[in-house]
Amino acid sequence: MRSEAAVLICLLAGPALAQGVPEPPGYKLDDYRSPVPDTLQGAQVVDTPAARALWQDGGAVFVDVFPRPPRPDNLPEGTLWIDKPRATIPGAAWLPNTGYGRMPPGMNAYLEQGLDAATAGDKAAPVVFFCQINCWMSWNAAKRAMTELGYARVIWYPDGLDGWSFEDLPLDKIQPWAP
Repeated sequence: MRSEAAVLICLLAGPALAQGVPEPPGYKLDDYRSPVPDTLQGAQVVDTPAARALWQDGGAVFVDVFPRPPRPDNLPEGTLWIDKPRATIPGAAWLPNTGYGRMPPGMNAYLEQGLDAATAGDKAAPVVFFCQINCWMSWNAAKRAMTELGYARVIWYPDGLDGWSFEDLPLDKIQPWAP
């Protein structure tokens, strides 16, 4: 009887699980490292071969939104803090911390200025947002670029740097974009 109930639960839950993660009505506000939707309404979603083709064409701007580790609070005064460079897709602009659901003060302006610099002010330029697999940061940033900043050709690459690295594609070390 118990195994029959388990089978019935699996049969009933199967279609719901197969539908994947639904898009939230707003931004994802927590648990940023969790399964992401297959879609982002209004954006084109690409896999690694498509991202590679866009990169090789050179017609799209790539934006890495992976968070930047903060300077430790407990460092003695006067200690030199040097940020580690990030290995990312060559030519990408790193706009760290711009994928939070609730943006820290000044971060909206940083995202807007960084995108403006990366696209040379062209809001019709294709912009590929990425982070890592199962990272809501790129989903949030891509949505924000469309809905709040008016970018018309937003592309979301949900496999991000993990998918890129898995295919052994080239990487460059960069520092965060600075105004």
